[in-house]
Amino acid sequence: MFSLKKILVVGSANVDFVIGVRQAPELGETILCRSFRKTCGGKGANQAYACGHLGGDTAFLNAVGDDPLGGELVRNLQQANVDTRAIRTVDGVSTGMAVVCVDEKGNNSIIVIPGANNLCDVDYLRRNRARFEESDIVLLQMEIPFESVCYAVELASGLHKTVILNPAPAPDSLPDEVYAGLDYLTPNESEFKHLTGCPTDEVEELAVHCKPLLEKGTRNIIITLGSRGALHVNREGHTLYRPPEVQAVDTTAAGDTFNAALARELAEYDIVIATEVGGGVVPMDAEERAGREAAGRLACLLAARADCVVQMFCGIPTVLKGELSQC
Repeated sequence: MFSLKKILVVGSANVDFVIGVRQAPELGETILCRSFRKTCGGKGANQAYACGHLGGDTAFLNAVGDDPLGGELVRNLQQANVDTRAIRTVDGVSTGMAVVCVDEKGNNSIIVIPGANNLCDVDYLRRNRARFEESDIVLLQMEIPFESVCYAVELASGLHKTVILNPAPAPDSLPDEVYAGLDYLTPNESEFKHLTGCPTDEVEELAVHCKPLLEKGTRNIIITLGSRGALHVNREGHTLYRPPEVQAVDTTAAGDTFNAALARELAEYDIVIATEVGGGVVPMDAEERAGREAAGRLACLLAARADCVVQMFCGIPTVLKGELSQC
């Protein structure tokens, strides 16, 4: 039996105005769009929505304006079963917006109008400390005030939560204490180059440029490489995960979906309940004996990954690992 960890997403919420074009305009050029649509977006809201849509136990912290766009964003998140009760609604400030330009190859460029996102401030996060305390995984991006991100990392890491930072848009730099508080840093290629000054996109060179960040305390770095896949780097080494080839239609929110899927995967394997059958009696039947051995090996594998392991014997639970109060 499994219990999912709680995911808290702290980040932006925008209404996206998506413009389809043949190719992005040059400086000073006027072009006609081929299509237009309005969607709910913002890196934080995208990630929260995807976490919820993937079945994650997800809550969201952010600020929206007291306007129709803000209500639309909240209702959209609720449709994905995201807990929106702590979202801040601010009078006299517009909800965040973004203009997204998508070319015929699926590439995009984005202009963000922060609006109420700037009021996802430190005081608001302090007032919602309980949300951090009851979560297990905290997922962050960089579309809210910089000091809010730094505070959220400090708070979450101090509470021993799993902290994921998607550094988008990439800041000029991050404090060492932020790097020290991260379990996962998840930049794309351009964001990683902005943070580290890495001059190339060669896998080996990217891995080398991860070392200073690992030395500052970050446990894992995952660099998304578009069609080339994702590079996972930690102190043990690096691995490039290659995806199947696909025809990209629209890459908008691809990185957000990746981060949500990562958080949702990390939310698995919280608890393993291993039921002991037979009390050590070895079955006479060879097939049954092999099945019992396979089940035992599987239980050991799952227990090694779990935060809490409970052995059930004659209906009586015995905690072998972790704390049952977390279950």
